[in-house]
Amino acid sequence: MPNTKELKNKYDAVVVGSGGAGLTAALQAHELGLNVVVLEKNEKTGGNTSRASSGMNASESLVQLDEGIIDNNRDFYEETLKGGGLLNDRAMLKYFANHSALAISWLMKYGIRLTDLTITGGMSKKRAHRPASMEPVGFYLTSRMTTQVKKAGVNIFTSAKVTKLLQNSKKQVNGVEVETPDGTKTIKAKAVLLATGGFGASKEIIKKYRPDLVDYKTTNQPGATGDGLKLAEALDAQLMQMNFIQVHPTADTDNPHVYLIGEGLRGEGAILVNKSGNRFVNELSTRKIVSQAITDLHEDGAYLVFDSGVRAHFAAVEFYDQIGLVEHGDSLADLAKKIGVNADNLNKTIESWNKAVATGKDKEFSRTTGMDRELDRGPYFAIHVHPAIHYTMGGIHINTETQVLDTNGNVIDGLFAAGEVSGGLHGNNRIGGNSIAETVIFGRQAGIQMAKYIRENK
Repeated sequence: MPNTKELKNKYDAVVVGSGGAGLTAALQAHELGLNVVVLEKNEKTGGNTSRASSGMNASESLVQLDEGIIDNNRDFYEETLKGGGLLNDRAMLKYFANHSALAISWLMKYGIRLTDLTITGGMSKKRAHRPASMEPVGFYLTSRMTTQVKKAGVNIFTSAKVTKLLQNSKKQVNGVEVETPDGTKTIKAKAVLLATGGFGASKEIIKKYRPDLVDYKTTNQPGATGDGLKLAEALDAQLMQMNFIQVHPTADTDNPHVYLIGEGLRGEGAILVNKSGNRFVNELSTRKIVSQAITDLHEDGAYLVFDSGVRAHFAAVEFYDQIGLVEHGDSLADLAKKIGVNADNLNKTIESWNKAVATGKDKEFSRTTGMDRELDRGPYFAIHVHPAIHYTMGGIHINTETQVLDTNGNVIDGLFAAGEVSGGLHGNNRIGGNSIAETVIFGRQAGIQMAKYIRENK
């Protein structure tokens, strides 16, 4: 990364944050001729995006058609709306569903190929696009986007924390103050994008809006502290739905570093069992429902159980295993002993699950997806999971053009926001695979709208 001494004092656009939304916006704005800079407070790029593991949802994509999957944007819209408790911003959601396939194609242009498909909770079709290597989608995306942004000649400065948004006499945002290892600098710009991520790692903000969750661990990177919200609020930006905080049902919280166990593992056929060795929920219900079901067990979490067949279809398991999160058993009885669950029950559970897969009917919990293969290929595996704070659905109120709105509903000229820092798209529960999609779809939109705004205000 370039040294912050090289920071210029003037750019067309400043992008604050280098996760999926920031990197996408910088690339899209550069395509449209803007002189852009990316400022990242952490020492490396990627933000929370780099931790995402399931996929990027899209409907009506060319990838789906290549696999013979006939989908439509309307279903994607309706299922996301239902998943969000009908509390999603409908205009944003419509834009999101209708621009999802385009975002997949746009990434292809930069050699970022999400050509394998899986399914996530709350979805009826395989919409979660991921790399063919099945490596976790977030790191794949952000590492390649970082390379593409640099290749385009756009500078990314790390260890550069924006502490203030600047406005002119007409209240147009026209720059930022940034703390760097070389002191505080003032940078002028015609437009500023906040792409700073959520506040899942901020005990202070969580305590304010959801004191009931303050003791939960989080899957977020330590920098997800809601900086963008504070910057925007200082300009009277409106925050919305701040109490909507998503708890992810399957995280390994037994270690100091919390690891998210991607929903794609259940999408490929893993099941959840309790201490008695029995299933207790439709594993691919929405995150809210599955998290609550695990909490209601009062048994110190639950176990994700899967076989070698499922493992072969979810590459992230190799990483989980490498860091010691995966228990192994040559047989189910062996696995049951290792994880301390009832062996007879676990055997019966797997038998009845395999029957459900064979007939396509889960009589116990009405699961209809992630039933492509029986769990019948040893060795068998299990991961101990607990719910953990994962995503903050609320945030800065924006419109479909990613413009930030103030507390009176008026646009704050020159200020844009995209990604997890914004609120409204997901309602009260985010569907797995929709956050990566949001960063690319609305990151592109932010890049486009900043270019439009700058052209109109020459």
